[in-house]
Amino acid sequence: MAFDELKRDLMEADSDIRSYLENSEAYFKLKIFKALMRAVTSFTHVVVVGAIAFLAVFFLSLGVSYSIGQALENTFYGFAIVGGFYVVVAILCYVFRQRLDSPLLRRFSKYYFE
Repeated sequence: MAFDELKRDLMEADSDIRSYLENSEAYFKLKIFKALMRAVTSFTHVVVVGAIAFLAVFFLSLGVSYSIGQALENTFYGFAIVGGFYVVVAILCYVFRQRLDSPLLRRFSKYYFE
């Protein structure tokens, strides 16, 4: 009798453990899916906004370059000045890249660990 009761309790424990593992697996799959979807949607937003911003900056740069060139009576100088400005911006981004990496890492870790 005691052995039957022990056997039944062990079978119930085994059933509960299996159920717990299945639910844990489903939970982690859902959590991974949520993190991946946030990453994909964030990436998509960055690409779309980045493309629009790139086009805007590109056309504004052309206009500013041409305007500076007209003011200096040499279009080449206008384009050279705007190109030099972008070289300075690129150098500054490279120098301060550690300060740019830290906020990005914090933001994406927040998405993953929520």
